[in-house]
Amino acid sequence: MLKVGLTGGIGCGKSTAVRYFMQLDIPVIDADKIAKTLLEPKQPTLHAIATLFGADFLHQDGSLHREKLKKEVFSCSESLQKLEAIMHPQVRKVIIQQLSILNKQSDVPYAVVDIPLLVEKGYCSLFDHIVVIDCLPQQQIERVSQRDKMDQPIIQSIMKVQASRTERLNKATNVLNNIGDVDQLYAQIVALHAQLTRTNDV
Repeated sequence: MLKVGLTGGIGCGKSTAVRYFMQLDIPVIDADKIAKTLLEPKQPTLHAIATLFGADFLHQDGSLHREKLKKEVFSCSESLQKLEAIMHPQVRKVIIQQLSILNKQSDVPYAVVDIPLLVEKGYCSLFDHIVVIDCLPQQQIERVSQRDKMDQPIIQSIMKVQASRTERLNKATNVLNNIGDVDQLYAQIVALHAQLTRTNDV
């Protein structure tokens, strides 16, 4: 089974691509969902965060005070680094475990792992292929603004902390160009699906 890492900047269309891979019956591992699971009450990762940042970052029911933590890490780069030092090793561990389980299923030609910060946080070595969803920076801003009703300066600040377009493309083994319409993106995914399935049969 081939291991395929999928990434892209905010607004590039990664979620659209993921949904289409799922329609092709390809298993998808979602790094964001893994992170959310790790932050559920009584999870060791959440306990480590509460120990580091303080019990006041938890609600009375033991759940994470997400808004408070978000405000803390986006206002202090040191806090963000501390949070990521806890989270990313655990996310990586679960990804490896889930890929190992899928690898035992001989009928799976490849699996896609959806990781927004794949390039930024050093996940590249886990994969046989790095697929980057790409579009123009102005398209990112326009799409996120329409989708999330977010102000342009906020979108630009998010883009600045992500890998640059050049950095992502330099790591890519395959690029899905999402500058055009969704049908053009789907056609590229179909072609890539055929390539990955064929490669795995060799």
